[in-house]
Amino acid sequence: MNKKEIAELLQKNHQEFIEMVNALREEDFSYAPTNKWTAGQQLDHLVRSVQPVNMAFALPKVILQLMFGKANRPSKSFTELVEKYNKKIEEGAKASGIFIPPPIAFNKKGKLIKRLSKLSSALSKKALSQSEQNLDTYILPHPLLGKITMREMLYFTADHVQHHQKIIERALSNK
Repeated sequence: MNKKEIAELLQKNHQEFIEMVNALREEDFSYAPTNKWTAGQQLDHLVRSVQPVNMAFALPKVILQLMFGKANRPSKSFTELVEKYNKKIEEGAKASGIFIPPPIAFNKKGKLIKRLSKLSSALSKKALSQSEQNLDTYILPHPLLGKITMREMLYFTADHVQHHQKIIERALSNK
């Protein structure tokens, strides 16, 4: 996928998630199966996940290189990256540290939706501002996937929002 296609996918997937969460009534926004997150927590988790990616994409390349190095392999395809992430999830990998959301009150829904919308739009613009070569050259750390290229981080971010949308939809359909 080229950067234009990735930026469009980021926007589309985040918009679909936002529309779905925005339509939730308080009862559904606050519902969680035992030992699982509510839709509000899923939303907060996505804000917590997209924010550092946005920050990283704003850093000068020399800083990225000093902090994380350069890629020593070609970027995986979208499908390969998603398969790697899904395998980690199947093996029991879970969010940790700053990515774990606190309980989220229903009255925080609008603010979090607005924040996610701004972050995803900004990230799409930052993706478009990169050269195709830079997306495959510079790497970023991912808590589950290790060091991945900037392109792979965009792939992850586009898929990650869908992953959490499916979790919410499954939870509510089994309610």
